[in-house]
Amino acid sequence: MRPLYLILGLASTAVGIAGAFLPLVPTTPLLILATWFFARSSPRLERWLVEHPKFGPLLRAWREEGAIPRRAKIAALCGIAVGVVFFWIGAKPGYWLWLAGAAVLGGSAGYILSRPDGSGRQAAE
Repeated sequence: MRPLYLILGLASTAVGIAGAFLPLVPTTPLLILATWFFARSSPRLERWLVEHPKFGPLLRAWREEGAIPRRAKIAALCGIAVGVVFFWIGAKPGYWLWLAGAAVLGGSAGYILSRPDGSGRQAAE
């Protein structure tokens, strides 16, 4: 299973990093998934992600308390809003398909908003 986890971790990392530049491609959830895969296949790559200067703080906040920092929440919610608009304009879906997509993304936004922002952890440090 280790080789499969390693491949899935590398793929999740690649798509997650691409998501930092592409709308509708989630970065943080894919990097959280990559960290999970690397924990089971490559401690070195897991450590690299968790200690990464850009992605590490997000991953550590998630790992320690399931938190999404406020700045990441804002970025995610803006990305979701832009994604809904791009879907409407670019794909020109029917009303019900657009509504279904908006409902899924709205549910995602609700989950993001429900997570702690880690401010209690930061205040304690």
